[in-house]
Amino acid sequence: MNASETQQSNQHIDYQMLGFATVERRQAELSSQIQVGCSVLCIGSAQPNLRACVRLYKPEISTMTIQDHLALEGINNDNLSIFKAIGVDYVAVMHPPPPKPGDQADIWRDIRKKVESHGMKFNNVGLRPAKEITLGKPGRDEHIEGWCTLIRNMGQAGVPTLCYNFRGIGNFRTARTIGRGGASYSTFDYDEFMKESPDYPDHHISEEKLRANLKHFLEQIVPVAEEADVQLTMHPDDPPRPEPLGGAARILSTLDDFERMFREVPSHLNTMLFCQGCVREMGEDVPTAIRRIGAQNKIAAVHFRNLRGTPDKFQEVFVDEGDVDMYQAMQTYREVGFEGPFMMDHTPSFPQENAQWAGRAFAVGYIRSMIQAVYR
Repeated sequence: MNASETQQSNQHIDYQMLGFATVERRQAELSSQIQVGCSVLCIGSAQPNLRACVRLYKPEISTMTIQDHLALEGINNDNLSIFKAIGVDYVAVMHPPPPKPGDQADIWRDIRKKVESHGMKFNNVGLRPAKEITLGKPGRDEHIEGWCTLIRNMGQAGVPTLCYNFRGIGNFRTARTIGRGGASYSTFDYDEFMKESPDYPDHHISEEKLRANLKHFLEQIVPVAEEADVQLTMHPDDPPRPEPLGGAARILSTLDDFERMFREVPSHLNTMLFCQGCVREMGEDVPTAIRRIGAQNKIAAVHFRNLRGTPDKFQEVFVDEGDVDMYQAMQTYREVGFEGPFMMDHTPSFPQENAQWAGRAFAVGYIRSMIQAVYR
């Protein structure tokens, strides 16, 4: 449905049937209830101080935020208007071209202005290091210098967070499966994966070498991030497996791996993007893991994702139907003092041509309701 059709459709909505016509009546009822409460609280007063009691009863609305992402070419007025409408607060730009030495701060300033013109904040850039960095190939130092320039430019433009991963090879999934209402779920079945046994000789790397490459990378970029005041937040391996996949080791597949990274290059800006889905895929209890990493003040952002299954065979399902108790998870984030943002992630897709935003809108609305239920 295009904007014109949406406007025409809205003209035929009976708002009285939706209850909006009773707002004034409900406000009057609430005022009456508050006055009764005030009379009890203010015993001995001829006239209860209704204004003071209203302040007493007013709920504390959360300032927690929701973030969603667009590709660089997707930063346009149409997409940003949709984000604003569904309740997104922060915008991330994912997978821009590999950074190169040279001043590119104006690019990020322009994006920031466009995002802010829609009443949101440009909060994050998401990027994968080139194989020259992860695999230690010739040209590594030039690529790292490009990252240092990116971080400086982000600091100059007021973009506070850089999300990344560190993998010899990217994500692995098997064939998608069909779920609720015909929606398509991202799926991983280890047995099916091993039947194909994919191998990528150009990406073979040992655990020892990959860890050394990560440490070298962080030793170069963390001091720059501290100077620029840009937070670095690492996403776990996906799926997080203890053994190599495709010939490449996986070194960020456990919470121990992350704590090793924190120790080897200590900085308050060296943090974790706490992907609930990946943490559950590790076989961890999500609330326990939140407490463990949150106690170290290392959760920079959350992928509020749910899944169904085991580490060896799982589906990435709708946020309301998986194995993780999402309400309990949200309560635990509040318990550890997490300050956001929350992000939807890997939401199911739909076969219908006009449903490209449906999964995102559902997930964002669900997250908002959880925030309002818990962070009050």
